[in-house]
Amino acid sequence: MHTRCLPAIAAAVLLLCALLAPLSSVQGSGTKLVLEQTYANVSNGWSKVERWKNNSPLFAAEDYPADGRGDQNGQRLTFFGGVKQPHSSRFLLYYAPQFDTNPVQTPILLVHGANDNADRAWANPNEAGSNACGAAACPGTGLMQFLVSKGYKVFAINFGHKHGDNYYAAELIHDAINVIKDVTSASKVDVIGWSKGAFASRMYASSVTKAGGTPYAGDIRKLILIGNPNKGMDFIFRHGWTFNFGIIPACGGNTNAPSPHTRMMCYGLWRHHPELSIYATAQGDFFPGQRQMLAKWADVYPLPLDEQDWYTTYYGGQGFFTSGDGIDAAIRQGSLVNTILAAGIPATIETYLLSGNQNDISVIHSEHTGPSDGVVFLQSAASVQGIGNVAGNATVRHNHLELGWAMSSANLIEQWLKPH
Repeated sequence: MHTRCLPAIAAAVLLLCALLAPLSSVQGSGTKLVLEQTYANVSNGWSKVERWKNNSPLFAAEDYPADGRGDQNGQRLTFFGGVKQPHSSRFLLYYAPQFDTNPVQTPILLVHGANDNADRAWANPNEAGSNACGAAACPGTGLMQFLVSKGYKVFAINFGHKHGDNYYAAELIHDAINVIKDVTSASKVDVIGWSKGAFASRMYASSVTKAGGTPYAGDIRKLILIGNPNKGMDFIFRHGWTFNFGIIPACGGNTNAPSPHTRMMCYGLWRHHPELSIYATAQGDFFPGQRQMLAKWADVYPLPLDEQDWYTTYYGGQGFFTSGDGIDAAIRQGSLVNTILAAGIPATIETYLLSGNQNDISVIHSEHTGPSDGVVFLQSAASVQGIGNVAGNATVRHNHLELGWAMSSANLIEQWLKPH
């Protein structure tokens, strides 16, 4: 063989090996975390995105609505390898610009909420169009760009299942922190969670795990919980049949959100859709993460008696136009609110609570039966129960969807992040 061919052959072999083998791995908690792919062509101002997989037997495939409403889309579909319904052992890790050069020592992990993604939540609130951010006009940049401009090293996680099991989400938050620590050589990370993402972040900090899960590893410096249902929520059960019009296909709905009912009458015919309900049924379990955040608030704020089927929706049974098992049955299937409150957040973590008090979300039937941000009661989001070190607790004049990007929120969060 001619010697001039050897460099080309060696290069080809190296390329083949790179294609056949994972790019990297992180060993921890008895499992192997594998980097499957890196993407450098990323929209919305991010520097790069990595797809990681946790090979722990803890993870199982979760159920997705068959009509595709819970599928990945946009650039997330590309980053999940074209898989519309990713296995819950996989997550995306987004890197903001200057993640390796910005001067603030402690890096930040941003954790998005339900039916959302790292792009819309943190980098481009306008990605889903007008009103999707909770306001009449949505900005094209978000908290990510703001924090980068202030000198922070910023990262964000993106989950595969948009309403998935929070046990899985908490484990993946731990994984993301491990990767960020490895990349930045930091000993701890600041975690900012929004809504369901805040709930899962608190779970990890409180060591609430399944068998085989990873307890808190002492790697969070500050934990900022935005619009978190700290004492749970009963939002979808409080308003009768209202939300079904946006969920049940025969009623004109296609929203990726759980219904409190398994049956509803649409245009004179009963429609059976247990797969679109919050319950685990014989058809599957499609919204486990929502069920885990449930708690009853009817003794604090009375139910609205003028909303159709208000009683049977909340307490279960056959109503005039709907049928369901009620909130108690859903709670029995796996609410984690009391478990998390009892476990507590260690005093070693500086914990901050950011709540909203405006229930003016135009695209949904906002929560109006008590002070709220349109989704979560203020009394739940601002509750300090079970928190070992409450370093800050503030309420801003914004609704649930504005909380993560509004400038008043961003300025307050940045003040909290600074060393004291």
